[in-house]
Amino acid sequence: MNVNDSLTQVNSVLKGVVGLGLSLAVTFLLIDMLFPGTTNIVNNVAGLVKNFVSHGLVGLITLIVFVALFSRE
Repeated sequence: MNVNDSLTQVNSVLKGVVGLGLSLAVTFLLIDMLFPGTTNIVNNVAGLVKNFVSHGLVGLITLIVFVALFSRE
């Protein structure tokens, strides 16, 4: 087993974990929209975006970079 095979395997596992996390986040967002205040994730996401935007242009660019990284396949 060489290093490339190991990195490919680690990358595959991390993609699965991130995919699971994103699926859970979407599920919790849906639950919180149907039953407000249940998971409080809407307020948490709004606070996270507010923190990025409050730092001006640098925060906005950082937010765009994060969105671009998570939207890659």
